[in-house]
Amino acid sequence: MSSQLFQPFALGALQLTNRIVIAPMCQYSAQDGCATDWHLMHLGQLALSGAGLLIIEASAVEPEGRISAQDLGLWSDANEAALARVLDAVRAHSAMPIAIQIGHAGRKASVARPWEGGAQIAPAAGGWQTVAPSAQPHAPGEHPPIALGAAGLERIRTAFADTARRAARLGLDAIEVHTAHGYLLHQFLTPLANARSDEYGGSLDNRMRFPLEVFDAVRAAFPADKPVGVRISASDWVDGGWDVDQSVAFTQALKARGAAYIHVSSGGASPLQQIPAVPGYQVAFAERIKRDGGLPTIAVGLITEAEQAEAILANGQADLIALARAMLYDPRWPWHAAAKLGAQVVAAPQYLRCQPREFKTLFR
Repeated sequence: MSSQLFQPFALGALQLTNRIVIAPMCQYSAQDGCATDWHLMHLGQLALSGAGLLIIEASAVEPEGRISAQDLGLWSDANEAALARVLDAVRAHSAMPIAIQIGHAGRKASVARPWEGGAQIAPAAGGWQTVAPSAQPHAPGEHPPIALGAAGLERIRTAFADTARRAARLGLDAIEVHTAHGYLLHQFLTPLANARSDEYGGSLDNRMRFPLEVFDAVRAAFPADKPVGVRISASDWVDGGWDVDQSVAFTQALKARGAAYIHVSSGGASPLQQIPAVPGYQVAFAERIKRDGGLPTIAVGLITEAEQAEAILANGQADLIALARAMLYDPRWPWHAAAKLGAQVVAAPQYLRCQPREFKTLFR
C-alpha cells in the first residue's frame, strides 16, 4: 500500500503534492518588520525540502502586534517589498506552495528574543504599550495591557484585512490566521485572558465574536479561490480555560464562514499551563476537531518520525502533518521520510546526483 503521507491533498483549490506541512516558526530576525537575508536563506532551504506546503512565520499586522521588535511584519509597503524580494528568489527555484501566518501578539507583545531571555520589555525600558481584551498582564509583574475599545478593535480588524490584501498582492497561496498560543485572538477566546462584560466577553459566543470578525475580514480581503485556515490552541491546559469542546464549537463557526482547515496546537495562554510534552501530545485534539468540527486538520507537536506521521494519517486522526523543530534539525526530513516509506519527493535538478544508490526512485 502506498504511503498516506505522500498522497496529494487539496485545501480548496490549492493542490498539495503530499501531506507534509512546514509549520510557521518565528525567526526573530526582521528589521522593522522587513524580511532580511536570513529569511532568504531560511525559507530558501525549506522550499527545497520536498514538503507539500511551506507556511511563513507569524507576521504582525501592525507594529504593536509583534512579539518582539525583530518579528516579521506585513503592515507596510516596505515590509511587502522586502518579502517580495525573498519570495521572488525562492520561487525561482521551487514550485512549493507558500502560505503565511498573520497575527497580533496582544498582551504577549514587546518581549526580548528567546536567546536574549524572552522577558517582557516595558515601555519605560524601550518596549511598547501592549493591548488585550482586558487590562490583565500575561504573567505577574508584567506591565499591564490596555483593554481594547471600539476604535482599537476596528483598527485591528482593518489591519488584518490590509495584511491579507498585501499577501494577495505577493501571490501567496494561502493565509493562516493565528488564533493560538495566547496571542491576541486566543486572548479573546479564553476566559483566562478575557474578563470583558460587553458583547466580546462572557459567553462562548461573545468570546468567539472578535476572532470570527477578524476571520471574516481576512476571508473577504483574500482571493476567494485561495484558502484561509486558522491556527488554534485546542486547550489552555489550565482548569477553567479554553478547551477542546469550545475548540470544536469555534471550528464549526469557522467552517460556516469558509475556513479551509484548522491547524491544531495548544497552550500559551497562561504560565500556569501543565503540558504533557510527549510524542504526538496534541494529535488527539486534531482527531476530535476533525471528527466533530467538520474541517480538515493539521496535526503538529513532537511529531518527529516518518512512521509516526504515517500512522496518524492512516488512523484518520488528521489530514496533514506539520513539522517545526524537526524541520530545523533536518531540513531534508521529507526526503528521508520518503526513503523510509517507499515514496517520492520533488527535488531540485541540481541535487539529483545526491540520490543514494539504494533509493534510485526517490526523486521525481
